[in-house]
Amino acid sequence: MSAGGNGFFVTGTGTDVGKTISTVVLMHYFRNQGKVVSGYKPVASGCSRVSGQLQNQDALLLQSNSSQWLPYELINPYAFEAAISPHIAAKESGQVIDLSVVTANYAELVAGSDLVFVEGVGGWHAPLSDSMDVAALAQVLGLPIVLVVGIQLGGINYARLTFDAICASQLPCVGWIANCVEPEMLAVAENIATIRQSISAPLLGVIPYDEELDFSALAGTIEW
Repeated sequence: MSAGGNGFFVTGTGTDVGKTISTVVLMHYFRNQGKVVSGYKPVASGCSRVSGQLQNQDALLLQSNSSQWLPYELINPYAFEAAISPHIAAKESGQVIDLSVVTANYAELVAGSDLVFVEGVGGWHAPLSDSMDVAALAQVLGLPIVLVVGIQLGGINYARLTFDAICASQLPCVGWIANCVEPEMLAVAENIATIRQSISAPLLGVIPYDEELDFSALAGTIEW
């Protein structure tokens, strides 16, 4: 599969379903093929101040696993301290998420990369302002979508709802990743099989629950 504009947009069925882990696994998968890969997290909530700069752990993980060193402000232009919905965090900090900034940073990343993986925030319809959500951000970038499904109770429903919403946006969903987020989850294989029957996009890989997060090893779970 080829990337639209040399990139993919990674979204999830909700918060804490493993978007960042899945993004980094995909980055390693393509790095292993000799690609120059960059990670991009345009918007992040829940940041800590480091040397006067707000930084997010997920964005730092994308930065450290990119093929080349990238300035933090390039890969995460909107970093909010409070771990709350971005549209509320932006209001509280007096900021407005400007899509022209997001697209300009993306263009700069694409210029120096074979592939750019853009990670969303929250779920597909997580609000970024009173009039804009993650779906609108993905539409502006115009990238094919990779859907990360947390394999958890309720995951089948979340997967079907999110996939339907992506289809309604008329952006192509190139595939989905099953991320096992609950170590004690029952009937994992059966849940994954049901989702495979429920959505038409191909399954790109099953990422097992892994406390060690050996991304190089986990890249072997991808079947793109």
